[in-house]
Amino acid sequence: MAWEDEKADVKKAAREVDEKAKETMRKVDGEESISDHVANLGDDIRNEVANAGDEIRRHTDDVKESNPV
Repeated sequence: MAWEDEKADVKKAAREVDEKAKETMRKVDGEESISDHVANLGDDIRNEVANAGDEIRRHTDDVKESNPV
């Protein structure tokens, strides 16, 4: 199980780095337009949903391990 935990943590960190890079690139022109804000919000939502999915998978695996069929 430790491998899955580490994999989920690495994926979360990669998503955060990707999100920060995108936000930085959107600010390069010196202005933040409404579309930049919407894109940043979309990135935030997408990453939170992906992180939640990883957490659900992690806990589902824990339940399966503790209650084998």
